[in-house]
This record gives sequence, C-alpha cells and structure tokens, in this order.
Amino acid sequence: MSHLFPPTLLSFLTHSFKLGYQRMAISLQCFLVLICISIFSSTMAATDPPLTLDYYKSTCPNVFDIVKKEMECHVLSDPRNAAFILRLHFHDCFVQGCDGSILLDDTIELQGEKKASTNGLNSLKGFRIIDKIKNKLESECPGIVSCADILTIAARDAVILVGGPYWHVPVGRKDSKTASYDLAMENIPSANEGLLSIIAKFLYQGLSVTDMVALSGAHTIGMARCESFRARIYGDFEATSGKNPISDSYLSELRSVCPAIIGSGDNNVTAMDNVTPNLFDNSFYHTLLRGEGLLNSDQELYSSLLGIETKSLVQKYAADPVAFFNQFSDSMVKLGNITNSDSFVNGEVRKNCRFVNT
Repeated sequence: MSHLFPPTLLSFLTHSFKLGYQRMAISLQCFLVLICISIFSSTMAATDPPLTLDYYKSTCPNVFDIVKKEMECHVLSDPRNAAFILRLHFHDCFVQGCDGSILLDDTIELQGEKKASTNGLNSLKGFRIIDKIKNKLESECPGIVSCADILTIAARDAVILVGGPYWHVPVGRKDSKTASYDLAMENIPSANEGLLSIIAKFLYQGLSVTDMVALSGAHTIGMARCESFRARIYGDFEATSGKNPISDSYLSELRSVCPAIIGSGDNNVTAMDNVTPNLFDNSFYHTLLRGEGLLNSDQELYSSLLGIETKSLVQKYAADPVAFFNQFSDSMVKLGNITNSDSFVNGEVRKNCRFVNT
C-alpha cells in the first residue's frame, strides 16, 4: 500500500481512521455512488417525450373538470381517499415511470405490482376511484384519456381537496402494456429503509434530496399499517422523542394499536400525522422535530447522523409552510414527468385501467 500513497498522506489516512473517520469515508463513497446515479438518471430523463398542458384540448376538453368532479365526491365522502390516490400515483411513477402499471391486475400472462411487499401486499387502495373516473371519461370521449394521465390529474386534485397546493399537470402519457413486480420491490422505498438508500432511489428517478424531503411531506395525510411502524415504536422512538408525558402517552397509544408480536394486528392502522391527519399542511415536519415520526424512514430525515441536508430542509418546511407548498408543487410536477419512454412507442390508452387491451 505504501507505494500507492506518499508517506505523509498514508500517515494522515491511517491517523484519520484511528480517530473514527470510517463513517466519513463510507459517506464519501455513498456520495460518489449517488452522484453517478444522479447523472445516469438525468441522462435517461433527457430523452423522454414531452408532455403538454393542452394535449386533450381538442380531443377531450372536459377531462380536467370530469376528474375534479369525481375526486370531489370521493374525498368529501372520505378524506382518506386523497391519501389513497396520492400514494397510488407515487408508487406508479417509481416503477417504469408514470405509466399506469400500478393499476394492472394479475392475469395468467401478466404479474402485476399490487402484491409486492413494498406496496403493502395489496394494501394499496383507490383503484375503484380510478375505475369510476375512467368510466366517466370513456362515456365522454372513448379511447382518448390514458389511465396514467387520470391518476396523475387525480393526485393533484386530491391534494387540493384536503387543503394542499395547486400545480399544473402536463398530460399526454400512454398506458404501459407491462408491469414489473421486480422493479416494485427494488425501486419503492420501504418504511424501515436507511436514509442513504432512500436518497439513492430518488436520485435514480431524477429527483433531488430536496424533492425527497418535500414529497415525504405527503405523509401529512394518510394512514400506516402496524407492520410498517412496529419496528419504529418498539425501537428508537423513545430515543428520538425523549422522555416526556406527551410523547409517552402517544407511544402508549401506538403500542395499543400495534402489538409487539409479529403477525398480531399487522393490518391495524393509525395516522402518520396524529395532529391534523385529514389536512394537507406542514404538521408532518413538526412531528419529525418532536422525534415522533411514525415511520423509521420519515424520522431518518431529521434524526439521521448522515442527514445534514435533510435535517435543514425539515426545519425549513416546519417553519415556512409556504416554502413547503411551493416546493411540493414543483416536486410533484417532476414526479409526474417521470415517463416510460417505451410506452410512448408501444403503449396504449386502456379501455379498462386494470387490464391491457385485447
């Protein structure tokens, strides 16, 4: 090894490791890997076909109004439907791009993505809402509006209906004829995943660390299954939240919902934001500041020793809801623009969002 480095540099490196700089070296290595992923994903994204705001102007001019009206009915009847649709959109875009592959049911010839463990083993909901919107649009303008576009527009409207920000939705996506169970397992972040791994998955999609922290704010609405937060509440929850009566009471409540024994109460649910669970606001970030994030992957944004940038962003969005709304809108546009280039060539507009056209 001595012939590879000058004696002074070798001495410095040896001394650094003795002082505990192994973590720095590991972080640098991970950083370089993430940079490579970022460059690769940016290169891929540059070749994607463009989407436009007026794609349906002449072929289905009422598409946005129809989606909005249907979403109003479903979210007003049950605010949780907003989170269901938003989650569907995210999980769709992280596998093959935003191509409606998440909507496909299993068939003899096709294995869908719905049963992947990262999708909660069939815990994804909201499919019937998309079906109803699709039926309305097929009556209005048959064979025109893709399921992928429906889901993307519906996600925007879902957020607005529970108090969140508006953003423009470029359209023109095609529906894929394929799905990928394997990519669903690989690409979608899990509830107990480490911070660097999650950052890598976002960078692979062409999304930045800022996008990741902003999009995580979607957890200000919706529920999580016991199976997803058991490790957290029986792990380091007390360490991050500190010993105080309010946190202790909240932890006791969570443990009553989610028993420690694996397999017991796995499907029990609780809100990821226990303060304003049905309102899209910045309360989620205040939860992280208190050390009370329900999912390990969420609390990592603030508490991880490797999360210098993410911690700063959490503090920023907790202090400034306007900054959070602005960034969330921008990041949702970027998320929706993750397209499947193959679907533009070989894709279709499905008649039924659950099945490829025959």
